[in-house]
Amino acid sequence: MQILRKSEWEGFKKILRMSRKEVIKKVKESGLKGKSGSNFPTGLKWELMGKGTRYLICNADEGEPGTFKDRFIMEKNPSLLIEGIAIASYAMDVHKAFIYLRGEYSYIKPKLERVIKQSEKYLKKINLKININLGAGSYLCGEETAILESIEGKRPVARQKPPYPSDVGLYGEPTCINNVETLANVPLIFLGEWNNKLELYSLSGDLENPGVYEIETGTNLKQIVSLGKPRTKPKVIYFGASGGCLPYKKFENLSVNCKTISEQGAMLGPRSLIVCGKDRSIVELSKIITEFFLHESCGYCTPCREGNFRIWELLKKIEEGNGKKSDLKLMEKLAYHIGDTSYCALGSSSTTHLKCAIKYFKEEFLRLCR
Repeated sequence: MQILRKSEWEGFKKILRMSRKEVIKKVKESGLKGKSGSNFPTGLKWELMGKGTRYLICNADEGEPGTFKDRFIMEKNPSLLIEGIAIASYAMDVHKAFIYLRGEYSYIKPKLERVIKQSEKYLKKINLKININLGAGSYLCGEETAILESIEGKRPVARQKPPYPSDVGLYGEPTCINNVETLANVPLIFLGEWNNKLELYSLSGDLENPGVYEIETGTNLKQIVSLGKPRTKPKVIYFGASGGCLPYKKFENLSVNCKTISEQGAMLGPRSLIVCGKDRSIVELSKIITEFFLHESCGYCTPCREGNFRIWELLKKIEEGNGKKSDLKLMEKLAYHIGDTSYCALGSSSTTHLKCAIKYFKEEFLRLCR
């Protein structure tokens, strides 16, 4: 796998002979984009940093259900990540960086601390300090501005944008937030022979071989799913909890990338594919995911807090055979209302799964309605 390549800090040594502008230009020309689901050009993000005391945050929270590719990198090749943080810090003139580590990944913290200590001779060359902050299990901290609040010791609630973190971020200063996979790819750019089309996918669900796979962008859905060896014929593919779902049979030959998945009403996001077999109930799956969002809602805005609870009530009613067609119509209306009016991006995406489920599996809901 490309992402497991050992750089031995050779990429970092090369950038020290370059100006900061040259490093950013190289990253822009490489075509590297954010791997957390934003798909925003990384070099451009660095270039847009405002003036002031700048900070870099590595988002290692990875709270999206079915996603574990960042954990894979931190377990298998943590040095590449630290080197990537160092290169990004040099490019943006950052002297303090943070790794915001998911609370459930606390066992990885000692390994990262050892690698940081072993890398001090390189970090000192650019006067860089790297802190590790443990999250407390909040799904909302996958949202970049909620991370800022958490590091500052506040309740992790998403901030209103604008202003954007690149201008007013951590402690009111310009801040760049990149995820683990994005930063781990940076050193490889400077080593040469880096394939921008290779990306990590987390495959889970009804599979014999769940795990992390390095796959080229544009590979069709059938080829991707076959790598995990489905236990039974796949019925539906969920893109995490927030990315929605697509019927496997209808889209098995679809070339997978952000654009093609978005065109079908779903979101590829951090490329987590949960494969559900032919015997799975779409209504039950919808209820389970809604329960997840009920538990993880910060409660700040009414649409997400109350709307998802009403959807859960309607799903429960339909699942028990007591629902009516009017309940399904109301539920669909609520799903779109929550998506349009929630305060933050996580609230807005909390009903994408249901919108997709109703769009592609409406008959399954109707069969349970009176």
